[in-house]
Amino acid sequence: MKIAFQMDPIGAVDINADSSFRLAEEAQARGHSLFYYGPDHLAYQEGRITARGQDMTVQRVAGDPAKLGEMREVDLAGFDVVWLRQDPPFDMHYITSTHLLDRLAPDTLVVNDPFWVRNYPEKLLVLDFPDLTPPTAIARDLATIKAFKERHGDIILKPLYGNGGAGVFRLDADDRNLTSLHELFTGFSREPLIVQKFLPDVAKGDKRIILVDGEAVGAINRVPAEGETRSNMHVGGRPEKIGLSDRDREICAAIGPLLREKGQIFVGIDVIGSYLTEINVTSPTGIQELERFDEVNIAAKIWDAIEARLA
Repeated sequence: MKIAFQMDPIGAVDINADSSFRLAEEAQARGHSLFYYGPDHLAYQEGRITARGQDMTVQRVAGDPAKLGEMREVDLAGFDVVWLRQDPPFDMHYITSTHLLDRLAPDTLVVNDPFWVRNYPEKLLVLDFPDLTPPTAIARDLATIKAFKERHGDIILKPLYGNGGAGVFRLDADDRNLTSLHELFTGFSREPLIVQKFLPDVAKGDKRIILVDGEAVGAINRVPAEGETRSNMHVGGRPEKIGLSDRDREICAAIGPLLREKGQIFVGIDVIGSYLTEINVTSPTGIQELERFDEVNIAAKIWDAIEARLA
């Protein structure tokens, strides 16, 4: 197969942690050809969806993860699979790329399906499952956010379309910074904020569960660093081996059919205690850590699911 990766700069990836690299490595091992381009080089040209990029051969060499060919322009309709793998922010640039990639259907499979990536960003899809999630509000209006804090006391405040733990604040019952933080966020962004009741179980870890075509294939636990509320590995969270609980399986059984129906082949959900907090569909991570802990080839399971859909 001909595989294209729309992703952030390949030269900067960590070969021992990056999920896009691992997906490319598995595809290459199966004999598929690889093409790499950045989202800035995606275009619509007179009825064609094109990309300017390079043929790619990946290699597990620290600091030199890929050998790249000469820059050239391709018609993405000539590819079997296009991976939508650039990291958020989930802004209009990201959204526009999903609109363009939509136009490759049905002849080219885009993973994850860009229509539903656009309509189901991480912190919004969970709203379809209120019985699985902690108390949540999405608002830009300060009075609404204040009322939520008065009801729940200890809350987490974060940008609705943020990622990697950036801009996440815990405001306990005695905190006096909500108005100032609201001024800060609304001063540089027109987007709403999301607030959730703080879950003390986060001290035990924030579980990342990987689902492939709607089925749970394993989990890792991300434990916050000393003095931190955030468990994201970008900000020092420590990955640990962990299994799936009965509650985890209940959550996955509830959301799995929808993910499968909407073409969300590779998904990472976040679970704290017994609550689902995010459903990550834009550029989920965690493959390599899970493979090391469980000694299971997760990338192979993802490619098996893709090849089954193409068949």
